[in-house]
Amino acid sequence: MVETRGGEPGDGAAEVLDRPLPDGVRRRVVQIVSDGFGGLTLGELPAQLRQYARFAPNRRTKFAGNAMAAAVETDPLFRQRIGEKFRDAQPELAGALDAGSPPPAADPLDVAAAAYVLRPHGWVKLVTAAGEEAQRADAERADEESRAELERLHEELARAREHTRTETERLRAELDAAKRETESLHRKLRSALSDVKRGEAALRKVQAEIDAVRAESHAQVSAAESETRRLKARLGEAEATLEATRKAAREGRSVEDMRVRLLLDTLLDATQGLRRELALPPVSVRPAETVDAVEPGRMTPKDIANRALSEHDPAVLDQLLALPQAHLVVDGYNVTKTGYPQMPLEKQRLRLLGQLSQLAAQTGAETTCVFDGAELAAPVLLAPPRGVRVLFSKPGVTADELIRQLVRAEPPGRPVIVVSTDREVADGVARAGARPVASAVLLKRLS
Repeated sequence: MVETRGGEPGDGAAEVLDRPLPDGVRRRVVQIVSDGFGGLTLGELPAQLRQYARFAPNRRTKFAGNAMAAAVETDPLFRQRIGEKFRDAQPELAGALDAGSPPPAADPLDVAAAAYVLRPHGWVKLVTAAGEEAQRADAERADEESRAELERLHEELARAREHTRTETERLRAELDAAKRETESLHRKLRSALSDVKRGEAALRKVQAEIDAVRAESHAQVSAAESETRRLKARLGEAEATLEATRKAAREGRSVEDMRVRLLLDTLLDATQGLRRELALPPVSVRPAETVDAVEPGRMTPKDIANRALSEHDPAVLDQLLALPQAHLVVDGYNVTKTGYPQMPLEKQRLRLLGQLSQLAAQTGAETTCVFDGAELAAPVLLAPPRGVRVLFSKPGVTADELIRQLVRAEPPGRPVIVVSTDREVADGVARAGARPVASAVLLKRLS
């Protein structure tokens, strides 16, 4: 159901459309929005439409139609701005709608779309009437098309019947002619069969003579082939003996030496192939390094708490980030809304990420900044700064849960520092082995 809120008493803003917007009216509404789109500045556009600001009108209507229709429905200020552009473009139609007397000759779909955008008194009736008129026109057009199709089919049936009758008569005439020709062919066939039988008798006599000659010739050829194969076999044996003698003389090795050499080459080739297939990296870990113990000079995040520093002293954060392989995880919106809540979310993100990039460059610590994806009205297009990993939580997942997942993903013993003033987040990461730090401490360090 499409519902519009706001407006003054007595106008059409409080009216409610209790059915979906007709397709024809919706297409005209999208066209009106696309025509007025180019006259608005980027700041006057809703956030979800700003990415289409530079599109050509045709591409904007094609790719942003749904987004523009949704913006007109849900954003009264945007709808008012589009309505002002429409009034400038078509003052006569807008004035007629404001007066409550739409032009009789105007297209009902255009009138309904203009009423939907301008929201004069009685606009719901105009939209409903346009939808009913469009449905009635579609029904009449479908009825006319059905009648035309039925008439065409009747004509095709009549032509098919006439063609069938003509074709039947032609086939009957051809059948009679074929019968007469078949009788004539049968007579000729009987005469030809008699001639064939006489020819077959003569052919059998000649074939018998040929078979006798062929059998004699085959016996002679078989004898010659047998002798040839025997001579070729003897010649092959002589050539093999001669080749073996030459090879033994040339290499100066016995048959046993050749077998040993062949086995050795096979073993070497198999060893090299196994080394290539395994592709094992060089050994970088020594057995002594796998023994769990405390090395001199190594500190943990818990050791930092024992030093003579206040929990709100930025030096605590510097000492934590100085630990080997430290990982700084920042609850983004928690920090920005603590330090500069009056700024828009986009500028909050850019300011924090720029400061975190400088901190990462100074300390060399791995830095991850987490933002809540539920705060986004549209996908964020930004290039993460150097040295900072930027993550947004998925739909249905809060930034707090994403931070807990990051902490649980780290191996036990690695220094993980989580910046957040959320007590539930701080307690959860502390139980997982991370060190919580208040957002104010990070803000002091960044300033």
